[in-house]
Amino acid sequence: MSGTFLAASGVDALADLAGGWNTSREQGGLYIEYLIRDVVGLQIADSVITGASILIVCGLVFGFLNVFALWAVWAERKISAHIQCRLGPMEVGPHGALQTIADGIKLIAKEDIIPRLADRPLFILAPIIVFAGVLIRFVPLPFGPHLIASDMDLGLFFIAAVGSIEVLGVIMAGWSSNNKWSLFGTIRTATQMVSYEVPIGLAFVTVIVSYGSFSLVDIIGMQGGTLAGSLSSDGMPQEGWFWHWTVFRNPFLALMFLVYTVAGLAECKRAPFDLPEAESELVSGFHTEYSGMRFGLFFLAEYGVMYIISAVAACMFLGGWWTGIYWIDQIGLGADASPVGVVFGILIKAGCLISKALVLVMVQMWVRWTLPRVRLDQMMHLCWKVLLPASLLCFLGSCLWELLFGGGAFLGAGAVVR
Repeated sequence: MSGTFLAASGVDALADLAGGWNTSREQGGLYIEYLIRDVVGLQIADSVITGASILIVCGLVFGFLNVFALWAVWAERKISAHIQCRLGPMEVGPHGALQTIADGIKLIAKEDIIPRLADRPLFILAPIIVFAGVLIRFVPLPFGPHLIASDMDLGLFFIAAVGSIEVLGVIMAGWSSNNKWSLFGTIRTATQMVSYEVPIGLAFVTVIVSYGSFSLVDIIGMQGGTLAGSLSSDGMPQEGWFWHWTVFRNPFLALMFLVYTVAGLAECKRAPFDLPEAESELVSGFHTEYSGMRFGLFFLAEYGVMYIISAVAACMFLGGWWTGIYWIDQIGLGADASPVGVVFGILIKAGCLISKALVLVMVQMWVRWTLPRVRLDQMMHLCWKVLLPASLLCFLGSCLWELLFGGGAFLGAGAVVR
C-alpha cells in the first residue's frame, strides 16, 4: 500500500497536475514516488522510494489525526459548554484554543502505570492494536482528488474488514487489565460493535450496488455527474449539481443515510451508545487501568473513528468532495485548465470533503450532550429490531429502484449519472 498524497511543489509538479496524472490503479497512482524521482531528481532504488513514500503518507495521516483530535476536543468542550449555558475553556489561548495542547503535554508527562496483576504483554499491546486498527482505515479514505493513500478496488470492503482489529484490541485491553469494570466494558464493547457492524455493512452494500464499485473515489466521481454542461429547457446546466449525491438518488438511500448515521454513533461508542465507557457504572470501562500515553492512544483512536465514520458518510452519501454547485465543481477540470487552477480546484474540493466530515463530527458531539445514555437492552433492541429491518428494506428498495428507474433522483430531472 503505497502513498499518493499530493505534495505539489515546483513547476514540474504543477505541470504534472495540469496534464492530468494517470490515476489508474494498475500504476498504483504513486504520486509521491513520482515527485521523489522527477521533482527532487534523486536516483534511488525503487524499494527505498516505495518505503519512503509509505513513511511520508503515514506521517501525514498521523499528523492530520493529531491536529484533528486537538481541534475536536476543544470543539466538544465548547459545544457542551454552550449547550449547558457555560463558556468552556477560556484561559489558555484565545477562547481556550490552546487548552487541549496543554492537556496533551500533561498527558504525555504522566506516569505510565501497569497494574501488578495485569497480563503485561497484552496490556501493553492492546492500545497499539486499537490505534493501528483506526490508522490503517485511512488507507483507502480520500481527503480530496489525488489526496488518498491508496485507491483500492475494494476500498469500502477494506474499511469494514480492518474495523474488527479495533474490537480485538478493546477485548485485549479489558481482559488484560484484570479489573471487573474493564471486563464488563469489554463485553459491552464486543456486543455493541459487532452488532452495529451489520447495519453499517448493509449500508456499504447498498451504496456499492447502486454505483457498481467498492472504490470511494469511483463512488464520489459518479456523484459529481458528467460535468459536460448539458443544458435543460431553461438554459441551466443539468450536470454536476447536488441532486447527483447519493442521498438524493432515491428515497431508500436517504433513509439508509439515517440508518448509517445512527449505527455510526454506536460504532464510535458515542452517547447515547457509550455503554462501554459508562463512567457512572464502569468507572471508565475497558481503559479504566490505563494512564499516560497508553490512554492517549485510546483517546486518539476514538476521535479518529469519529472522523472515519463521518468522512465515509460524506463520501458515500453527501457527494464527497463535490460542492453540488456546478460552477465551483468545474474549477480546475478540463484539458485547458491552468496549473494554478488545477491546484486551486483540488484545494476547494479537499476543503469541501473535510468540511462535510467535520460537520458530521459536530453532529455527533451535539447528540452526545443532548441525549441520555440508553440501557443495554434498548441498545440491542434498536440494532436488531429497528436498524436491521430498516437497512434490509433500504437495500431491497434501492435495488428495485435501480432496476426500474436506472438511478434517477427523486428531487429533480436530469439526475441519471452515466
